[in-house]
Amino acid sequence: MLGVFALAASLLMLDKMLRLFDFVAVEGGPVGVVFKMLGALIPEYASLAIPLGLLLGVLLAFRKLATSSELDTMRAVGLSYNRLLRMPYLITLILTAINIALVFYVQPVSRYYYEQLNYDLRSGALGASIKVGEFTTLADRMALRIEESEDDGRRLIGIFARVANQKGQVLSISAREGAFLATRDNPDTIILRLTEGTIIQDTGMRGQTPRVLSFSRHDLPIDLPAIEKFRSRGDDTREFILPELLKIGWNRDVASDQRDASVASFNFRLVEIVMMLLMPLLAVALAIPPKRSTSALGVFVSIVMVVAYHKINQYGEDVASIGLLDPVLAFWVPFVLFAGLILWMYYRVAYVPGGQAIGALEMAFAKAGKRIGKLFRRRRPKGYPADPDDTEAQQA
Repeated sequence: MLGVFALAASLLMLDKMLRLFDFVAVEGGPVGVVFKMLGALIPEYASLAIPLGLLLGVLLAFRKLATSSELDTMRAVGLSYNRLLRMPYLITLILTAINIALVFYVQPVSRYYYEQLNYDLRSGALGASIKVGEFTTLADRMALRIEESEDDGRRLIGIFARVANQKGQVLSISAREGAFLATRDNPDTIILRLTEGTIIQDTGMRGQTPRVLSFSRHDLPIDLPAIEKFRSRGDDTREFILPELLKIGWNRDVASDQRDASVASFNFRLVEIVMMLLMPLLAVALAIPPKRSTSALGVFVSIVMVVAYHKINQYGEDVASIGLLDPVLAFWVPFVLFAGLILWMYYRVAYVPGGQAIGALEMAFAKAGKRIGKLFRRRRPKGYPADPDDTEAQQA
């Protein structure tokens, strides 16, 4: 179960990790922020990976008992499926409690932290680097271009800077090397120390020749742009914890659109948690293959059912949050239908002798497999003696 959880969480984060690397590279931020952002998304992905891990853990355990005939022995001595599910349900209750803490408390806070990292990266609060070979605007009146960067940015080579002031004076500076230095007196100002270069000063007045100055070392102060503080938590409904959702969703003084979004978010989280209680039943219903068969179709069907139900709930949250559909219809009607299907499948396996939850699918899958196998079977040349074990060839 833990292995499936780790695998599912890794697959869910893989695509996001690639997009975050591209985003951080474009913004020029440090690579370490990617792993911080991924860490902030772990609770969000865990809310889906935990039910998947629970489902497949129970399913693979019962499937191993079934394919090794140990399940038949347990059933023969009087152990029912309800008795065998006691320990899986104990694990389910523990994981449900963990998922409640994740969905209603940890996930909203981590989502806010993710958005804060995203904002800091865009605004430059994380120390976004100056791109080599491109013009970078600093403090609105300064353009800077660097040819090369060495020693992790501590040594800059081939520097060109253009500085303008409100009086129309322009300084064009070129230098062989340079480095950024921090100041203790004013943290909002940094020093660009230039080595071996030339300054061309244009006063902006007609008839005056620009002045040229060569230097061996020149300190150029740069005022850092002011970084606005990130917004407070709660701008997005996903950032509300449980008490805040209840306070907003049932408060008549709150705007209707915000109230609808809070109620939709609460029902979405609640129905995802309640569905975990049915995962062991679904696992047992899909774990038992037909007799004398080792088909793993139930594993595939279980993953499709859980992921599809999760997507239906996400769509229900979208339409319910804007008031197009009542939360009862958006969430609890699909839940009742899905729960009824799971209970029927479990009843077929546990109480009907020889019953199969997906027996029709198993037969169709087996027939399709045989037909596909015939297409790729090696054709026997004419006149070649038939294989005595090939019954179809003997009948032909």
